[in-house]
Amino acid sequence: MITLQKMNGERFLLNHNQIEYIELIPESKIVMMNHDYYLVRDTVDEIIQKIAEYNAKVQDIHREISVTNRC
Repeated sequence: MITLQKMNGERFLLNHNQIEYIELIPESKIVMMNHDYYLVRDTVDEIIQKIAEYNAKVQDIHREISVTNRC
């Protein structure tokens, strides 16, 4: 899950696996698979970076667990 900031400044966690698409209006409009949406202050580049960092972190944890289990 990634942390984003709503237009009112409230921070929240979002399951990035449920994002259907992001509209680039002056703010970022994240449309979910169930068609709910969130308007956020984060730019699309920031959102993509957060998703990439989260996925890298998950893969590193998996790799560390795999190595630990082999010993």
